[in-house]
Amino acid sequence: MSDVFEVIKNRRSVRAYKDEQIEDEQIEQILEAAIMAPTARGEAPWHFTVVQNKETLADINDSVLNILSNSGDEFLEAIAESRVNVMHNAPTVVFVSAKSDATNMQADCSAAIENMLLAAEGLDIGSCWLGLVAIYFSVEENLKKLHIPEGYTPLYGVALGKKVEPNEPNPRKDVLVNWVK
Repeated sequence: MSDVFEVIKNRRSVRAYKDEQIEDEQIEQILEAAIMAPTARGEAPWHFTVVQNKETLADINDSVLNILSNSGDEFLEAIAESRVNVMHNAPTVVFVSAKSDATNMQADCSAAIENMLLAAEGLDIGSCWLGLVAIYFSVEENLKKLHIPEGYTPLYGVALGKKVEPNEPNPRKDVLVNWVK
């Protein structure tokens, strides 16, 4: 694996993937990195649902677009009208859920996801943190479709796949820092 600082500098949100699956071993390595994340009170509240079935991913996308089109929000309705694939046609999407009673589920799962994104980059696998897909789980039956365990709340998705091409870095804003010594 690459030097950690190089991985951090090179990581980009990838939104174009090759139409080929990544190896199970690579997914397992990425999930291994996820569970090494810091967690409040050592709770490790996360649960990961790996989806690779093309029909299932297409159904999820269609459902998300349908929900968005009926949201009453102009911005979300415009996304739905564009018929964009909200998972960027990634061959693998990992849905990250948390125990509903966890002390700090958002922070814990966000730390796990960042570890996933960095591990993916270290393996030269493209990744993208998906927030919009969480709306899929606003429909109760969708929790059952993906076998989300009872007592867990789905939060985000992570798209994974082979990059079509390397992403160029976006310009970064200057670091704003206060030093109190």
